[in-house]
Amino acid sequence: MGRGRAIRARGITKAFGEVVALDGVDLEVEAGQVHGLVGPNGAGKTTLLGLLLGLAVADGGRLEILGTEVGRTLAVPDGVAGFVDGPGLYPSLTARQNLSALAALRGHGSTGIGAALEQVGLTDVADDRVRGFSLGMRQRLGLAAALLTEPRLLVIDEPANGLDPAGKRHVHRVITELAARGAAVVLSSHRMDDLAALCPEVTILSTGRVVFSGPVSKLAAESGELDYRLLTSDPPAAREVASGTPGLHTVRGAGGGPAPAALVVRGPVEALDDLVVRLVGAGVAVRELAPVIPPLEAAFLALTGTGAVPGETEEDSR
Repeated sequence: MGRGRAIRARGITKAFGEVVALDGVDLEVEAGQVHGLVGPNGAGKTTLLGLLLGLAVADGGRLEILGTEVGRTLAVPDGVAGFVDGPGLYPSLTARQNLSALAALRGHGSTGIGAALEQVGLTDVADDRVRGFSLGMRQRLGLAAALLTEPRLLVIDEPANGLDPAGKRHVHRVITELAARGAAVVLSSHRMDDLAALCPEVTILSTGRVVFSGPVSKLAAESGELDYRLLTSDPPAAREVASGTPGLHTVRGAGGGPAPAALVVRGPVEALDDLVVRLVGAGVAVRELAPVIPPLEAAFLALTGTGAVPGETEEDSR
């Protein structure tokens, strides 16, 4: 499968009456890339996914998909597959019959149905009626339906929704293997762990506008000072060492639940590195040092204005 740009959007606008869903959105996704699309509820994610799938048309701007400019019609080039707000399935049919019906509607034969079911881990329930499927099983069946077309662009909404760990592993593997074969994948998710595991790049929307687009590593690096939970062999000594570490502050009332020995400190990564060196030098064993909120999630909350008010540091209270 050839490489190139799968999506190029410039200044995309879309309104529903007086409600502006997309306001000058730019987006670029390369073939072979898994690109995350995130934002709070009402940010415009579903609208943008709908444009990529040909379920709606933009009011303004320019959109190219798989090298073809998309006009003002409900159509996209061949090679695009996916779903928004959950896959459309026939509840009275089995999983296998659903895929057979969809393949027939698209003019395809039944070749590949068994392989698609196996890829998403539904072989054992292939002949069960879909009305008895869980949310996660329906998500996986929707992904299998998209795979039947051997897409060059896969657009999926909340692919890990309702999945147990085994199902999540199946879905992650399918997405990464599809991208490795040269397909582009755009996924919308509220799960920051999925984005961190799957997406080298993300675009964050807020009130219909792009507030960030780029590498996940850059986004995490821009999260600034974070709160870290610190567990050690000697909490009083750890507090004293932390208080004397430049650039680091202890956070009041943030020890967190049943672990009163935990200390929460705030500061940049460099100060945390210095703290670990100082603790080891003081003979204090570090048992845990982890962000209270993952860096990716912290950056998302800050950029979209949905973050909680940070806790008061001991220095602030003086």
